[in-house]
Amino acid sequence: MSVSMMERVAEAARTLARNAQAEEGRSFRGFRQNTEQLTDRLISAMFPSYAAASLSRESALLEASELLIECLDRVLPPGRDPEAVAGALFAALPEVQRQLQTDLAAAYEGDPAAASVDEIILCYPAFPAIAAYRLAHVLYLEKVPLLPRMMTEYAHRTTGIDIHPGATIGDSFFIDHGTGVVIGETTTIGEHVKLYQHVTLGAKSFELGPDGNPVKGIKRHPDIGDRVVIYAGATILGGRTRIGSDCVIGGSVWLTHSVEAGKMVLPSSAITEGHLTRDIMGDDPLDSAQL
Repeated sequence: MSVSMMERVAEAARTLARNAQAEEGRSFRGFRQNTEQLTDRLISAMFPSYAAASLSRESALLEASELLIECLDRVLPPGRDPEAVAGALFAALPEVQRQLQTDLAAAYEGDPAAASVDEIILCYPAFPAIAAYRLAHVLYLEKVPLLPRMMTEYAHRTTGIDIHPGATIGDSFFIDHGTGVVIGETTTIGEHVKLYQHVTLGAKSFELGPDGNPVKGIKRHPDIGDRVVIYAGATILGGRTRIGSDCVIGGSVWLTHSVEAGKMVLPSSAITEGHLTRDIMGDDPLDSAQL
């Protein structure tokens, strides 16, 4: 490298250092990589037969504990004990494993293309996405900053499924295909719910504070009851929107209002063209444009 280029590099480094206000405080160097390894090791401990490395449950948990403490040291506020938080997560692992087993059963029973549970774990993007979410949700409830979001964003980046760790999701949850699914922070989902690709459970609008910025910490996303099926491309928005149990939401439907239990909601084109003419309770299907 020439002397002039070395001088340019040095000057660029000095300029970047002067402008890098975001680097003040804690260092997050390597944090993303540690988060990814932590997530993988925790999943490996629950399902060691499918792990990338040949590790026993105990070995996977030992590695996970070291990574977890290191991550918690970086994000917890002064006065919080990383080991206490780590202990809460480890105590919750049997319940997370149980929930994931119900999710796997729902996938196998709900998808005729699924030849085995092995296929679901190894091939379906929903499994790692839901596994990362369920682990991150424990840390979210423990009020751990940043780390839970990093875990679900790792899953988002690798699967195309974006589940905020703050969402509340019941047992037997299945996402078929999965690409483009978005589930917001204050969403609640009951048991035995099935989503298809490109479903959005999001916010309709943001309540603004006196400063003109969105107010944080309020209910913004919908509630989904038990045994609901939401087909591809459906968008359901709003913190006051409730989809009752046993509803079927058709593909490409846009909803910002609640739907009573047991209803089928179709896009206007499906009703107009006579593709479906009755809901699952025997009445005429609802047109999403009229809700």
